[in-house]
Amino acid sequence: MAGYAGAAALDVPGWAHAYSGKVRDLYVPVGEALSTAPRILVVASDRISAFDHVLEPAIPGKGELLTRLSTWWFAQLPVPNHLREASETTPSIPPVIANRAMLVANLDMFPIECVVRGYLSGSGWLEYQESQTVCGIALPAGLSNGDQLPEPIYTPAYKAPVGEHDENITFERTVELIGETDARALRDLSLEVFARASALAAERGVILADTKFEFGRDRETGVITLADEVLTSDSSRYWDADAYARGEREQSFDKQIVRNWLSANWDKHGTPPALPAAIVEQTAARYRELIERLVG
Repeated sequence: MAGYAGAAALDVPGWAHAYSGKVRDLYVPVGEALSTAPRILVVASDRISAFDHVLEPAIPGKGELLTRLSTWWFAQLPVPNHLREASETTPSIPPVIANRAMLVANLDMFPIECVVRGYLSGSGWLEYQESQTVCGIALPAGLSNGDQLPEPIYTPAYKAPVGEHDENITFERTVELIGETDARALRDLSLEVFARASALAAERGVILADTKFEFGRDRETGVITLADEVLTSDSSRYWDADAYARGEREQSFDKQIVRNWLSANWDKHGTPPALPAAIVEQTAARYRELIERLVG
């Protein structure tokens, strides 16, 4: 399995490095294979990616923040998730990485990124200006950047291999890829989780503008299960509700700071430039503030 080649494997007692994505590294118990191991260790690095590139330098403490936020959200959501406890046959999480690692079930993952959008922003806003649609879904006329949509919309994407662009697809294409029953289940679960998360975030003065979920099928029970990271600053767009009410839209708690700097300083060809120290610190500070607002 191909992965992110720039990741440095850690020496994790009892575990062997099996795969690296742009941000997370996967480990399996020594002597087991990634394809068959019932449990795997997901370790969140401090790496940050944007526009399908891993950037330099990393964001200090980011892996711990993302892991803390994911585990908190998993505990708030009324759907099955992939977190598991150590057992007699599965090593525990070593203390050296305990704050940025999750022990999880090894699921049969669906090749779908389940994106839900509650507000018009990012690539959705760019498309809307051209066609009054987002991922092919028609929207009312007269919307502005950052407007709340009449209701959240589900806009799935096909998960491309590392180094390639994910592809926005229609719900009908999802049905072709994974079957109608599972396609409907992923859509309904995504909208359910988004509604629950949006309400919880709103209670804490935060707007959840959009996010993406990933699901897999539990190999032991057959149940569709929420997996990967969930509702983190990397996978979601969060805004400050008070600032939004004042008309200061998109005061974000995510990596939009990085995207904005790259858009202004890079033509998206070749290797992206190194992030300035000020951008790194601003991003880390916003990640920390979101944790404080949501988790306390």
